[in-house]
Formats: sequence, structure tokens, C-alpha cells
Amino acid sequence: MTRRLSLAVLAAAATLTHAAHAAEGPNDAQIAAIVVTANQVDVDAGKLAAGKTKSAAVKAFAQQMVTDHSGVNKLAVDLVTKLKVKPQDNPTAQSLQKGGDDNLARLRTLDGAAFDKAYVDREVDYHVAVLDALDKVLIPSASNAELKALLVKVRPAIDAHLQHARHLQGELK
Repeated sequence: MTRRLSLAVLAAAATLTHAAHAAEGPNDAQIAAIVVTANQVDVDAGKLAAGKTKSAAVKAFAQQMVTDHSGVNKLAVDLVTKLKVKPQDNPTAQSLQKGGDDNLARLRTLDGAAFDKAYVDREVDYHVAVLDALDKVLIPSASNAELKALLVKVRPAIDAHLQHARHLQGELK
């Protein structure tokens, strides 16, 4: 099951990476939709994990994901509102949403240590994919300086989430 989940995350990353090899990457409106969707996917998973885990460490991490990714979404929505850019749905955002929905459905079937491991493993894979997308597609494709600056600004937090998730992953084995 973890392999299937990793494949779903890799498929979303491949979709993002494919956009980088297109003649033009995603436009700012599409980037906005991708950012909001990617953050909401992690908020939804964090809410599920915070309510379902019995581990204090996993619960604290999940709550941090909800807080931090909700905050990034607020920044993104505030920025696109200021810029009068309407997030434009696109295949990458749709793929991220489907992967998030599939992940939630799978996590709901698990309990205890199996749940914690699946949640944290997915968080590691997801944050690796998000960093890859930021570096290879989203930041290079952003044409608006403020949007690009926001993406650059949140990158260290995403990397910190990855390091935290990897640390938890090591504790859960």
C-alpha cells in the first residue's frame, strides 16, 4: 500500500515536472491554483491525522501542518486577491487533489501504528515532491515578482516540514 501511495505522489510530481519541460510552464493563475490545492491537501491530511493518531509527536506534527499550510494558503489567497488573479484550475491542481483524496480514503482505513507510519511516510514523499515542484516548475515559471517572492519565502518552511517528517519517520520504524 505504501508503494501505491508513493506512486501517486510521484505521479503528481511527474505532472509538475512535465510542465517544466513544456514550452511554457504554468502561468501565474495556474500556479496560484496549484499552490492553494497543494496546501489544502496537506491541511486536510493534517486534520485527519491530528484527530486520529494516538501519538503525541504525530499529533503535534499534524497540527503544525494544518497551521503552517493554512497560513500559506491565506498568504496566497491574499496575494492573488491583491493582484486580481483568479486561480485557474489545471491538470496539475486536479492531480494533486485526486492524490490527496486518495490518500485520505486510504488513511481512513488505518489505525494505530499503521496509520501513523502511512501518514508520516506520505508526508515525507509529499514534501519531497512539493520542493521539487517549487524548484523546477513553480518558482521558475512565476512571472509576477510578488508571487515568485512568496514561493521563495515559503520554501524553507516546506524543507523544515520535510526534515521534521523524516525525523518522525525514523522514530516510527
